[in-house]
Amino acid sequence: MNYYAKTVARLIDQLSKLPGIGPKTAQRLAFYLLVAPPEVAADLAGAIEEARSTIRHCQVCGNFTDSERCFICSDERRGAEVICVVERPRDVVAVEKARSFKGLYHVLHGAISPMDGVGPEQLRIKELLRRLESGNVKEIILATNPNVEGDATALYLAGLIKPLGITVTRIAHGLPVGADLEYADEMTLGKALEGRREMK
Repeated sequence: MNYYAKTVARLIDQLSKLPGIGPKTAQRLAFYLLVAPPEVAADLAGAIEEARSTIRHCQVCGNFTDSERCFICSDERRGAEVICVVERPRDVVAVEKARSFKGLYHVLHGAISPMDGVGPEQLRIKELLRRLESGNVKEIILATNPNVEGDATALYLAGLIKPLGITVTRIAHGLPVGADLEYADEMTLGKALEGRREMK
């Protein structure tokens, strides 16, 4: 049984397609938008429309930007000798929030996943290799996700880049700060042991 008018049901349906939004949250958002002042919905629609029409991929790294080069690639204070390779633009934000990386990025826009029909040719790998032709890059940090697809992508990239004489590193995986060993799953604990470092 449908409890909503058709237009309300359509709004809830569209909102529930957003990542992380379940049916109940979609319903709450829809009802909020329906009772909020008209400019709230208009501003939201306008912001979505503007972002969709102005945002594109940075010509250098592939990150989201509203100009030819993103703000990171345009920042001359960033070190061009280290490139951190990530899967998605949101991963750039995650690394930036750590405030410890001062190099540049390269966004692949996905990971190798044969099950989903995603091969190396669907990713921005050729663009990465072109960036390495300058000879300025000394290290590539592979910061793909710690899952089957991310690991496969990292292994593939390492096989392409190592012969070029460039240092290839992988971000460490393991226990979060403050975690108890007894609550860690076997894979996380195994990765933590593999990624151990000598104490200075």
